[in-house]
Amino acid sequence: MLVKNKKILSLILKSAIVLFAFWFIYQKLVANRNLSDFWSLLNNISPKEIAFFIGLVFFLMFVNWLLEAAKWKRLIRHIERLSFWQSIESVFCGLTLAIFTPNRLGEYGGRVFFLSPKRRIVGVVAMAVGNIGQMVLTNVFGAIAGCFFVYRFYPTNSLMFFALVSIVAIFCMFFLVFYFNIKWLNRILLSIKFTRKYSKFYSVLARYRKLELLKILLYCLARYLVFTSQYFILFMWLIPGLHYLDVLMMICILFFIQSALPSLDLFDVGVRSVTAVELFKHITDAHVAVIACTASIWLINIIIPAILGTYFVFKLNFFGNTKPT
Repeated sequence: MLVKNKKILSLILKSAIVLFAFWFIYQKLVANRNLSDFWSLLNNISPKEIAFFIGLVFFLMFVNWLLEAAKWKRLIRHIERLSFWQSIESVFCGLTLAIFTPNRLGEYGGRVFFLSPKRRIVGVVAMAVGNIGQMVLTNVFGAIAGCFFVYRFYPTNSLMFFALVSIVAIFCMFFLVFYFNIKWLNRILLSIKFTRKYSKFYSVLARYRKLELLKILLYCLARYLVFTSQYFILFMWLIPGLHYLDVLMMICILFFIQSALPSLDLFDVGVRSVTAVELFKHITDAHVAVIACTASIWLINIIIPAILGTYFVFKLNFFGNTKPT
């Protein structure tokens, strides 16, 4: 009877998550005028050209999340063995839960519920290591791009610029040193009386050696290059005449600013659009095109994967009584 009740409760929870996700997505798509602007921009472009560029951005979306699945599989190999397909399922399921939770916190739950119950908290720690790696690259590239931005649009005296470059260099070095010595965090937590009793959960940090962290960072770099390419393709395609280095600089700064802002995926498109317009106004007056490009990336990278992930929500293993398939 208890097992049957758990199955019924599990089914109710999964159905509620899926219905809630679809309702949120529907509400935002209906209210999103930026997507209408995007389709309007395509009116005078040939269908073959549209199919090529949009198809390429779609393809890169799948490459992006497959890379994330491969990274997730590697991150947890010290904790629990998942097949590559199970890793894909957990990543897409996490994307569904992420869209209606602040700062994508639901993504952690979507993934770790594919693990055995006793390994789920450790799985959260492992996932955090991967997210830190992604954050390191976002901050490093964003800070470097910020230096070029100041040099390009806000020229200052040599002394001030040298000071800025020095601060950025220290900033970047801090993140890189911290990442490649993530085990320091384990030692710090062990030195605190309150957190010491939870050492069985975060002790996995000590297992990530520098070579392993480098391999994980390479997955993060590959992902960074992929979603940078998505933005680059759309901006260069829909706003002719932009210099490619200016576009790359703005994209890196855009990612940097977005990563620092608290957000909810479904409302994040507004934040992205406003930030993109403020940045790209330095190189183009095509504000509608900038907003439209940003909204389309939001649709392709966030909403569509979240919809695909609803199928895998029904494979979540809340109570650990059955093994996910």
